[in-house]
Amino acid sequence: MTTLRATVIGFVAVLLWALLALFTVGSAPVPPLQLNAICFGIGGGLGLVWSASTGGLHRLRGVPLRVYVFGTAGLLGYHALYFSALRLAPAAEAGLIAYLWPLLIVVFSGLLPGERLRAGHIVGAITGFLGAALIISGGSTGFQAAHLPGYGLALICALFWSGYSVGSRGFGAVPTDSVAVFCIASAVLSVPLHLAFETTQWPVDTTGWASTIALGLGPVGLAFYVWDIGVKRGDIQLLGTASYAAPLLSTLVLVLAGVTEASWSLAAAALLVTGGAVIAARASFGQGLSG
Repeated sequence: MTTLRATVIGFVAVLLWALLALFTVGSAPVPPLQLNAICFGIGGGLGLVWSASTGGLHRLRGVPLRVYVFGTAGLLGYHALYFSALRLAPAAEAGLIAYLWPLLIVVFSGLLPGERLRAGHIVGAITGFLGAALIISGGSTGFQAAHLPGYGLALICALFWSGYSVGSRGFGAVPTDSVAVFCIASAVLSVPLHLAFETTQWPVDTTGWASTIALGLGPVGLAFYVWDIGVKRGDIQLLGTASYAAPLLSTLVLVLAGVTEASWSLAAAALLVTGGAVIAARASFGQGLSG
C-alpha cells in the first residue's frame, strides 16, 4: 500500500467524524458511558465480522498486551470525554475545541524520530488556540461559566486523541484487526463504569435509536479502522492537516440540522482553528508523499 493510498483511506475517517457531533446530540438522553458501551459494541462487532471474513482473527493472538491496553485507553478515554463534553456544553463550541486534535497531531508528529518542531508548527498552534479562545468567549451562545466543565473535557479529549494517533505510529506492524479488540474492550469496560456513575436511559424515539446505531456503524465504528491505516502507513502530518475539514463540516452539519445557529464568531473561530493547522503543516510539506 502506498503512502498516498493510506492517507486517502485515513481521510475517510474524517468524513465520518463530521457526523459525530450531530449523532451524539441525536442520541440524547443516553448518558456518555452507556453510549460508549453501545457504540463500541457495534463497532467492535463490525470489526470482528470483517476479520473473520478475511481470515484475520488468528493475527489477534500475536498482538502484545501493551498494544491492547494502549488502544483501549485511547478509544475509551477520548470518547468518554467527548460524549461528556457535548452533554455539558453546546455542541458546536465543545466540538470545535475537541477538534484541536488535528493541530496537536501536526505538532506532536514533529517530535517523532526523524522529525523536528519548526517555527510554522508553533505559529499554527498559537493560531489554533486563538480559535478555541474565540469559541469559548464568543461562540453562538457566548461565554457561559456553566459550560466551563464541558470546555475543559473537550480540550482534554483533544489531547487524548492526538496522543493516541501519534503513538500508534510506533505500532506500525500491528494489524488493523486489533482495533476490533480495542472497541470490544472499551465497550466491556464502559458497562461497570456506567452502572457505577450513571442512570441508565435509552433513546426515546426512532431518531434517538437511529443516531445511536449510526454512531456505532460510522464515527465510532468504521472510522477507527480506516484511521488506523492512515496514521500507521500514511502521511500523518498531511492527514492531521486534512482532518481540519471535520470541524468545518461538523459545524455546517449542525447548522443545517438546526442544532446550532450560524454566527460570524463561530465561522471566524472555525477559520482560525483550520488556518492554524494549515500553517503548522506547511512547515512539513517539503518532503511530499512517498510511495
